[in-house]
Amino acid sequence: MLSEGRAAGAEEAPQQKIRNGGYIMQDYKKIDYEKNKDVVLRYIPGHFVTPHSHVNYYMDLTDMKSRQREARATGEELAEMYLVSDVIDTILCLNSMEVVGAYMANKLTKAGIISANSHKTMYITSPEYNTSGQMMFRENNQHMIRGKRVLILIDTATTGETLQSAIRTIGFYKGEVVGISAIYSVAEQISGFPIRALYSNRDLPDYASYETENCPLCKAGTPVDAICNGFGYSTLIG
Repeated sequence: MLSEGRAAGAEEAPQQKIRNGGYIMQDYKKIDYEKNKDVVLRYIPGHFVTPHSHVNYYMDLTDMKSRQREARATGEELAEMYLVSDVIDTILCLNSMEVVGAYMANKLTKAGIISANSHKTMYITSPEYNTSGQMMFRENNQHMIRGKRVLILIDTATTGETLQSAIRTIGFYKGEVVGISAIYSVAEQISGFPIRALYSNRDLPDYASYETENCPLCKAGTPVDAICNGFGYSTLIG
């Protein structure tokens, strides 16, 4: 994880408001990952609405997911948390984590993690969502889950609802969850499965997630800066 005291001294860019009341993405704080300089957690303080809660930080993981060097470093560091004795057939990527998942699979394979798949290589896949928001897999993708040992890969885990949905869905298709990995996680485990994360509340101790109806920021009249999901954020006009 981070060196002692690193979060308190995290590099900070000046906070400037743009006309519509949101933060520009260049004005972020960041926390370096001690083991790899190419892994950098960027975040913005404020009042943000996610699909399941209100939070006081927006995690900007865009570059970690999409920029080749950072995605590779992130995937490889996540892979380091698994043992050679583990068996992983499929990496189920949530919230646009496919690039990280591919690098993670490559590192796991090189490290000797085996797959029971006939071609001795891992699947990297993502769920589809139906009109009610339930995860699902079409017939041509179900073989990647059914009877497979599945590692769930997510960007951030806060309330745990997305992970619980993924665990249930894998069970529907007769797959077996063998692990959960995240870039940032509030919880150490969900539904009995440990979450192996690069960053946690030890790195950002004042991170908070609130139920929508009990959000103290709302009660204090603090305006919402943006609505966020796994694809990014959308600022609100003040």
